[in-house]
Amino acid sequence: MEDPRATPLGRQSVSPTRQENRRFNLRRWAPRGAALAVLGLAATGCASNDLTRLGMPEPITDQAERVISLWQGSWVAAFAVGILVWGLIAWSVIFHRKRSEQLPPQVRYNMPIEALYTVLPIVIISVLFFFTARDQAILLDTDEPADVNIQVVAFQWAWQFNYLDEKQENGGEVLFSQTGVPNPDGTADPSTQTTLVLPEGATVHFDLHSTDVIHSFWVPTFGFKMDVIPGRDNAFQVDLEEGTEGEYIGRCAELCGVDHARMLFNVEVLPQDEYDAWFAEQKQAAEAAAAEAAEVEEESESGEGTGANRPGEEGAGTGEEDAGFVGSDTEENDH
Repeated sequence: MEDPRATPLGRQSVSPTRQENRRFNLRRWAPRGAALAVLGLAATGCASNDLTRLGMPEPITDQAERVISLWQGSWVAAFAVGILVWGLIAWSVIFHRKRSEQLPPQVRYNMPIEALYTVLPIVIISVLFFFTARDQAILLDTDEPADVNIQVVAFQWAWQFNYLDEKQENGGEVLFSQTGVPNPDGTADPSTQTTLVLPEGATVHFDLHSTDVIHSFWVPTFGFKMDVIPGRDNAFQVDLEEGTEGEYIGRCAELCGVDHARMLFNVEVLPQDEYDAWFAEQKQAAEAAAAEAAEVEEESESGEGTGANRPGEEGAGTGEEDAGFVGSDTEENDH
């Protein structure tokens, strides 16, 4: 006697009741799983905001905050597309898996779906392009008057920071400089690295200049980097936030030679009063060094002037001797 549940090919089909139970269990546990995942993410975010930054360091400038917002928005779009794609794959696998040898209905095309997966990527790319272009224009805006103007000079393999009284494009002059020295053994040594000192809550303007090859000025907590190209002076500004006092790290983000790993520098953000005291001390030391150098140069020029008289004196003596020789010849002729 044949089993009424058997198919013509001898395979058993899934009972409608069992299939309905599977669907019911999936509908019941899927929302619970999603809720648990959201709860886990929220709990992790409460403990630390590293997760919400998606790998980016803690920002210390307004520009870095904008970069992180753009970064997060890009990931939200990526997550949305990924969830949609993987959801459609899972839905197809679960609800449209093979149940018999009967060939499912064949569909040649579906115009609404084809229009959707053509238009949707264009919309996503257009939105991302708009926000990227908008934020890029804001990041490269240097029209706002700056509180601190610094010329960054990159060379193999260290950094020099020249503190200017004005922007370089306005003819700013160097007040004093901080120059780094690469560690001889090629390792990171904060004692030989130059330190970029900045005041918190200030607008800082950077002029970038390279003396040899392409470098890249990168402070991770600024949220972005900019190339330092020979023959082309790039510039950007940052607005440091209040409460960002501390020490940070900077580096070159462009492979610039065999000792590229040496191109590190320190960043120290100070309260405004401490920065003013440091700035006055550095400026005074630079003025004293310039005065000493000028004095040495003046003494050198004075010494050269004294030396110029000596040949004249020697020349006068030579003339007297020549005159004596002439007088002797005259006396001999008289005799």
